[in-house]
Amino acid sequence: MSFTPEELSHISTMHARRSFLQQTGIGLGRVALATLLGAAGSSVGRAHAAEAITEPNAVRPSHFPGKAKAVIHLFMAGAPSQFELFENKPLLKELEGQPLPPSIIGDQRYAFIRPDAAVLGGRFKFAKHGQSGAELSETLPNLGRIADEVCILKAVHTDQFNHAPAQIFFNTGFSQPGRPSMGSWVTYGLGAETDNLPAFVVMSTGAGLSGGATLWSSGLLPTQFTGVQFRSQGDPILNVNNPAGIDDALQADTYDLLAKLNQKRLAVVGDPEIATRMAAFEMAARLQVSAPELMDFSDETQETLDLYGCKPEEPSFARACLLARRMVERGVRFINLYHAGWDAHSNVEGNVRNNCKTTDQASAALVLDLKRRGLLDETLVIWGGEFGRTPMVESNAALGRSLGRDHHPQSFSMWMAGGGIKPGMTYGRNDDFGFHPTENDVHVQDLQATILHTLGLNHERLSIRRQGLDFRLTGVEPRRVVQEILS
Repeated sequence: MSFTPEELSHISTMHARRSFLQQTGIGLGRVALATLLGAAGSSVGRAHAAEAITEPNAVRPSHFPGKAKAVIHLFMAGAPSQFELFENKPLLKELEGQPLPPSIIGDQRYAFIRPDAAVLGGRFKFAKHGQSGAELSETLPNLGRIADEVCILKAVHTDQFNHAPAQIFFNTGFSQPGRPSMGSWVTYGLGAETDNLPAFVVMSTGAGLSGGATLWSSGLLPTQFTGVQFRSQGDPILNVNNPAGIDDALQADTYDLLAKLNQKRLAVVGDPEIATRMAAFEMAARLQVSAPELMDFSDETQETLDLYGCKPEEPSFARACLLARRMVERGVRFINLYHAGWDAHSNVEGNVRNNCKTTDQASAALVLDLKRRGLLDETLVIWGGEFGRTPMVESNAALGRSLGRDHHPQSFSMWMAGGGIKPGMTYGRNDDFGFHPTENDVHVQDLQATILHTLGLNHERLSIRRQGLDFRLTGVEPRRVVQEILS
């Protein structure tokens, strides 16, 4: 093979440049890593980005002092009906069987019902609770007992009206896969309070999730910030224990060899995914000790188990709530607990009744338990779904549906407690049909900004630069922290 003089000159220059970089101790990997960090987001700073990538569990300073240290998000996937839980609308009872006025519906269209579908009144009785006078359905007796501990939001709205996009939007601020989830942003911004458990943990009960693993993905961020999914029974993570024939000494030697190989590769290419792999091996080793202790309820009193309605040997929403409290005690930063099954296109009464039997006691117990342990002030608890349900009925004989409700993104309800949120408060109102917000509406991205704020993070500053653009949880449109609900 022969080369032209120009090619020989180019090869000589490349060789000299590489030799210079290696001799000066920089190396191609360090150059690559420096380039990556330089693009990792001017808002959080290079030092922050470097530490976040190379030391994901290191505690990092917040933008300002936040009241919350941890978040437990009880996500009711499928979208609970606000009319059977939080919204007592007598006018719907009066108009049941008649269509809503066209002026209310406007140009809104639905997937499974016609715009002139008949009104369906609420299926349950309501009563006022606590000194706050919060009005709640009879399906929520336990929430009624802690009404003065929670803030109920009654005019939340979203941009999405189908389950998967709406679930992804609520969790990531964008309707399509590829963006970091809230837990990923939080752990990227603040790091971890524990080395023995993941900073961001995910649990799931009920049916499957429309949004799938995208709901806890790290998206644009390195995958070390992806949520770690725990099972609620048996080994919390599959394959965390050694297989037969692998003793501690052999495992230690294996980890040491892998660490050296990964360190060498990281120095050459500067790929943050190698740092993720190294952190995963280290966490797996620690989980072999910490996970069994976390899952062992023998130190919980019978009174606590009864409070949650929890049987330690059975997987359940109650058991997952108790695990969430134990995780917070051990320094886990962000916990997603998904309970699917609220999609009431038919028999909304039965759907809500059954789901409340599963979730109401444990959700209220979690708030009570955190408070009596002195943890509620620094733990933000969130309860709600991806959107609400229509005031009109869904009935379709061909699909076997009757007395259900379709998807409704314009106005829905949820509640929050602890972590710097005002207790005993109801915020927001909608019209007499429960169709449109009329006062103090809260967009989903306003809610995201508020959640970050309770943790001491400015949603406009927490960003990462990719391909010349700055990405953040709350998108590019102006969003606000809902100051009125902050204590």
